[in-house]
Amino acid sequence: MNSLTEILTPFKGARIIEWFTDLSELWHNTSPIEPEDHLSPKGMTQWIHFNNFSLWHLEDEARRSDVDAKEIVSCKRKIDKYNQQRNDAIERIDVWIDNVLENADIHPDNDIESNSETPGNIIDRLSIVCLKIYHMSEELHRDDVDKEHKKTASLRLAILNEQRDDLSNALDKLILDLRQAKKRHKVYRQFKMYNDPQFNPAIYKQKK
Repeated sequence: MNSLTEILTPFKGARIIEWFTDLSELWHNTSPIEPEDHLSPKGMTQWIHFNNFSLWHLEDEARRSDVDAKEIVSCKRKIDKYNQQRNDAIERIDVWIDNVLENADIHPDNDIESNSETPGNIIDRLSIVCLKIYHMSEELHRDDVDKEHKKTASLRLAILNEQRDDLSNALDKLILDLRQAKKRHKVYRQFKMYNDPQFNPAIYKQKK
């Protein structure tokens, strides 16, 4: 039987950064690939990055002023869909970790505090910062911009790399604390009301 350390290894910060960086480079040369498996650690992290990758480019398109308003509305609808899928993916990772800790009989004392961010939230932030690094690097290497633009891009790229490393370290520390019962793991349910016809008054009042 695999140890708890081995089971949680796929969520090691450095491995996730490498995975998200590789996917970002690959998908910009081909197209984003939805994982066939949404339940394994690798599939769950790819699913988060797939949705963030899709959101990134839709958000760019939604800010264009040279297209028909119908195109912007279509973008906004797609953004809602991918954002909901992204939030579901974050929750799925946290549920998976919760089950792993329960199966390993990890039960912190009642006075142990929970972390302000879950592992799923940190992984989502790592996905976004890896996309920022990819695109900021593109800005740095553009041929049609002046030195000031490149200088700004270079400074921002350095900050983004530092933020990425901070998030990676925070994830590793949190996973270690959860394994050692020094932090309490909680699954924070998203309950996005605007995407649920039962709880969005703009939708259910219209039906009445």
